[in-house]
Amino acid sequence: MKTIQAIRGMRDILPEQTGWWRRMERQLYAALAQFGYQEIRTPILEPTELFKRSIGEETDIVEKEMYTFEDRDGSKLTLRPEGTAAVVRSYIENSQWQKEPLSRWYYMGPMFRHERPQKGRYRQFYQVGVELLGAEAPAADVELIDVMLQCMGAIGLQGFTLELNSLGCMSCRPSYREKLQIFLKKNQEKLCDNCRRRMDTNPLRVLDCKVNTCRQVGEEAPKILDHLCQDCGTHFQTVREGIEALSIAYHINHRMVRGLDYYTRTTFELLADGLGAQNAVAAGGRYDGLVSALGGSQMPAVGFAAGLDRILLKLLETLQKPETPESIFVVTRGPGAWPAGLAVMQNLRNKGLVVRSDVRQGSIKAQMKRADKDGARFVLVLGEDEVAEGAVTVKDMKAAPDSADKQKKIARDALTSYLLEKLSVANGVGK
Repeated sequence: MKTIQAIRGMRDILPEQTGWWRRMERQLYAALAQFGYQEIRTPILEPTELFKRSIGEETDIVEKEMYTFEDRDGSKLTLRPEGTAAVVRSYIENSQWQKEPLSRWYYMGPMFRHERPQKGRYRQFYQVGVELLGAEAPAADVELIDVMLQCMGAIGLQGFTLELNSLGCMSCRPSYREKLQIFLKKNQEKLCDNCRRRMDTNPLRVLDCKVNTCRQVGEEAPKILDHLCQDCGTHFQTVREGIEALSIAYHINHRMVRGLDYYTRTTFELLADGLGAQNAVAAGGRYDGLVSALGGSQMPAVGFAAGLDRILLKLLETLQKPETPESIFVVTRGPGAWPAGLAVMQNLRNKGLVVRSDVRQGSIKAQMKRADKDGARFVLVLGEDEVAEGAVTVKDMKAAPDSADKQKKIARDALTSYLLEKLSVANGVGK
């Protein structure tokens, strides 16, 4: 019979890998808490219209990459391809602006896009996203960039470059868009078929094309920073001053327009070395018109999202394997020892200790082999003699062979305190 495998572009995160994920997630939670951000959890499924209205129907995500299907009632549903639209939908639905003028939210979880799988890129991928809603001032942009860098630093990411740009607003972008279209039409023979189609409907996306000839055209195209209105120019200059006050190095990238239609003014990306063409590990910007576009009131907002799959790929180059708590393994021999072993394990787990056993209950030799493979610090042996004596034989697997602590019998009523003391010393507790 043919075996069933995971869908192309999706993969299992196995137990030997989840320790890395847990450590990264804990470090992100701690870093975000320092800035006062709170977690929001939204559904994986959303109405398709939410993403069409927010991301833009002319984007690659909506045109090619979304997983969309018809529900039983005929409505169209989509597995979320990104998190900001869902957060804004929740913000509006729950009238959050009436409860709190500033909302500092973050989310963490899976997203879905039907893209070509490659290094660090999957069709089910994981993101952490951070959103600050309710602040128009450049200080909000600076805070989000600072949060992004602090999060990356907290998890140990090094060797990255911050790129910065401004997309202007609804007042100054239309005139720039017109100038860009004129330039692109003069150079359309150098553009790929996709960019020729998009230069009439969404010309800014041409600047983001990865085809070499299109990239060359983009380098020569008019720069949006030269066409900002006074308000947008002042806003961007103030953002730069704030970043510089924090001693954050950055690079202006005139071609960075981001892949989503809702961005306005500040946009930014964090690029990591060694990940090939897909080297953006975090990116974001301001989206002042998105709340109103989705039916809410006019509300400024700024945010970013970071790809956890790519970040972990980068981290694995330098980080050591996460440490696991030292564990205890219980070995029983004889029919009367197993119930006593169950009671011992329950008592130790109630004290927060990690305790395992071989539920197959094979020979002593087989159980000891399993304990060694598990890397247990202590092996507790209960045979009929130990049960009769109310004791447990404790083997310290890290003690020297001639040490008095290598193997000794401990009374069962003193076992927990003995092990807690030994493990506390080993982990540096109380020093």
